[in-house]
Amino acid sequence: MSDGPAARRGTGEPWGGVRPFSIKTKLGALVVIAVLITTGLSMIAVRTQTELRFITVFSMIATLLITQFVAHSLTAPLDEMNTVARSISQGDYTRRVSESRRDELGDLAGTINLMADELEAQDQQRKELVANVSHELRTPIAGLRAVLENVVDGIAEADPETMRTALKQTERLGRLVETLLDLSRLDNGVVPLRMRRFEVWPYLSGVLKEANMVASARAGMTSGSGSHTRTDVHLHLDVSPPELTAHADPERIHQVVANLIDNAIKHSPPHGRVTVKARRGPHPESLELEVLDEGPGIPRSDWHRVFERFNRGAVSRPHGPGSDGGTGLGLAIARWAVDLHGGRIGVAESDRGCRILVTLPGQPSVPS
Repeated sequence: MSDGPAARRGTGEPWGGVRPFSIKTKLGALVVIAVLITTGLSMIAVRTQTELRFITVFSMIATLLITQFVAHSLTAPLDEMNTVARSISQGDYTRRVSESRRDELGDLAGTINLMADELEAQDQQRKELVANVSHELRTPIAGLRAVLENVVDGIAEADPETMRTALKQTERLGRLVETLLDLSRLDNGVVPLRMRRFEVWPYLSGVLKEANMVASARAGMTSGSGSHTRTDVHLHLDVSPPELTAHADPERIHQVVANLIDNAIKHSPPHGRVTVKARRGPHPESLELEVLDEGPGIPRSDWHRVFERFNRGAVSRPHGPGSDGGTGLGLAIARWAVDLHGGRIGVAESDRGCRILVTLPGQPSVPS
């Protein structure tokens, strides 16, 4: 929408001021023209000794014709906007208003079109959310139902192994619900940060050990987002200097690292390697984190999409053995947690596989 209001703000065009073709200018010109017509006919009447009543009638007719022309040019786009707005209110987000004018009505048309674009995008996201959530919840619910139906019908005994299978499906369902709750907190912005200083090496070492323990406990079973089941991928930690410290919310950084590790493991080749690097950032207590894998990598054209919700990538056969593909929410939650810190997260150049770079600002400097 290059002609929309947002685009015109960047071109230096007056916003809310007087334009060469603004409505104020047109109304002012209408008054001037009406006065000129009346004055001109009055001068003609004096020179030709025409009766004043004829001049008055001619002056009124000419003024009305010009006024009707100007009024039509103003009301026609308003009628179009009213029609489009009514369609939007009824759920049709495909209609748009013509933006050919260069006055206040043109700005209003651009604003309406921008609103329609945003509503259409939100409606599409809502539909995708319902479809994806329904798909993600269907699998563990179906698995749990199948186990319970077998027990009720006498096909299977309610032995510890059967109950363990039902428990794992329930745990997966719980993890999916927890992920959706995180997503809700993301949208509402109700999660406060609990910033503190911590040592990076023991903290990240604990995160990696937890990831390995979870994978070993759930090996061979399906899992939800944030907990992989592959045990063939090796995790490596590289922190320099070893005494490195950072200032952040450890719980939120745990979400970031755990989700990045989970994503890297899912895309790793058999017996691959995932490396987590930590370095000191440019500011006091700031931190730079890298998570590298040896998978197929991400095409540059998709770099801007990898952190979108429910995006699982377009790589063929992206997930290794023991992976269910996840929910496509892990990286979105990681970006949310980084954004809460005022940091940056993105895909970086790498000779092999995928490299995700996270920068945390650390402790804000106090002016002296």
